[in-house]
Amino acid sequence: MSKMNIYLIDDDEAVREALSLLLYTYGMQVEAFSDPASFLAHVNPERPGCLILDLRMPMISGLQLQQKLHERGINWPAIMITGHGDINACRRAFKAGILDFLSKPVDEQILLEALETASVELDKMQEKSEAQMLLKRLTLREYEIFDLICRGFGSKDIANALHISVRTIDAHRANIAEKLETGSVADFVRMQLLSQDGQHP
Repeated sequence: MSKMNIYLIDDDEAVREALSLLLYTYGMQVEAFSDPASFLAHVNPERPGCLILDLRMPMISGLQLQQKLHERGINWPAIMITGHGDINACRRAFKAGILDFLSKPVDEQILLEALETASVELDKMQEKSEAQMLLKRLTLREYEIFDLICRGFGSKDIANALHISVRTIDAHRANIAEKLETGSVADFVRMQLLSQDGQHP
C-alpha cells in the first residue's frame, strides 16, 4: 500500500484511539478528529487522503460531512463505519459514493483491505487531477491539435484539416510536448483518457 494520509472522524474517543493505534502498528499515520466541524476547519485539498467516517455523529453525520466535502470539490475515497448500521443506511452510503461500509467493532483485516482499495482509488484520482492540470496549460488551438493527435492523425493530415502548414503544426506539437512534459503519443492518449471527465477551458 502506498503511503497516504488517513483522516479518521469519529465522536467516540475509544474508537479513535483504537483505530489510530491499530493503523499505527501497520506503519500508517492517522489524523483523528472528534467531530466533523473540526475536520472541515482543518482539511486541506492539497493533502488528499482516505476518510474513515463515523455514520452517526452529533450535528453533522458522516454522510452530511461527505456531502460538504463534495461541495468543496473534495472527493477523496471514504470508508463509513457505524455501530448502528442498517440496509437503508448502507444503501444511502454507497449511493453517495462511499467506498466501503463497515460495522463496529471494525474487523482489522476488512479495514486493511478497504484501505488498500482506497489507496488504489486515491492514486487514480491524483493521476486524473495531474492530467487535467497539465491539459489546462494548452491553448484552445493546441488542445484541438492534441485531440487530433490522440485520434491517430499525423501532422500532414492535421495541417490539411485545419488549413495551416505542416511547419505550424510541428511548432504546435513542440509546444504541446513542452507543456505536457512528454512528446509520446501514448502518453497523450493516456492523459486524455484520464481527464475525460474534465472540461478543457
